[in-house]
Amino acid sequence: MDILKISHISKSFGSNKVINNLSFSVPEHSVFGFIGKNGAGKTTTMKIVLGLLKSDEGEIFVNGEKVSFGQNETNRFIGYLPDVPEFYGFMTPMEYLLMCGEITGMPKKQVKEKSAELLQMVGLAEAKKRIRSFSRGMKQRLGIAQALLNSPRLLICDEPTSALDPVGRKEILDILHSVREHTTVIFSTHILSDVERICDRIAFLHEGSIVKSGTLEEIRGMRRGNGIAVEFLEPEAATRFLGLYGDGAQGEETNVTVYDREGNAMERIMEVLLHNHISVQRIERLEPTLEDLFLEVAAR
Repeated sequence: MDILKISHISKSFGSNKVINNLSFSVPEHSVFGFIGKNGAGKTTTMKIVLGLLKSDEGEIFVNGEKVSFGQNETNRFIGYLPDVPEFYGFMTPMEYLLMCGEITGMPKKQVKEKSAELLQMVGLAEAKKRIRSFSRGMKQRLGIAQALLNSPRLLICDEPTSALDPVGRKEILDILHSVREHTTVIFSTHILSDVERICDRIAFLHEGSIVKSGTLEEIRGMRRGNGIAVEFLEPEAATRFLGLYGDGAQGEETNVTVYDREGNAMERIMEVLLHNHISVQRIERLEPTLEDLFLEVAAR
């Protein structure tokens, strides 16, 4: 089942079309990476999903129910972590979560038990100090706890790791990966290593439209390898190979890269090696990385 379905959404601000006929879906219990450079339309899309912005056209369904601008019925299925979460700095984490539970009408006993469970999960169970003294990473972790308080079917996170150091990023990613058993996670980002670490599915957003989407394996399979690396036992063998192969190969010392422009480079490499009795230590196809694909999309 798709927990989120976005169908032909468009949104303009004046003459600037931010979202252009956008369509994609997010399967239940997946971690979905929404990738795009700054200004691609990621935050605008999330605000439309939350009913905070009105789309010019198209439909959105959360857990099978249609999203309507200005209404929050479908938000009962959603937990949301903005890119810069704000808190009452004079409160402790427990006080803040208890207040959030009271506002949403959760039974007091349930709120207290759930808050303690979530603070333990995000590593803040022993944090008794006021939120104003928290680091950015601690605030992000508290924001995730708050977003999970109502046991949402869908957790939406807007750039959750963009301003964190490597330790803070790892902590947030570990938490997002761990909650997938209970909820579906969609997070926007331009940090590609985060996507490769925890995502099942991804979508590249460029100028308001999805240009590539699918599983990580499917995305990588959309392009053939950029080239083939050949490592020789000695520099003389590499030099001899370069002379025989001709255009499309370059290298130094014992390492040569052959660019597979026509898709037949591997066969030609093997032919040159076998016919000329040249020994090699390693042959490896260089698969395109997410960074290669992202830069390709961004250059359009």
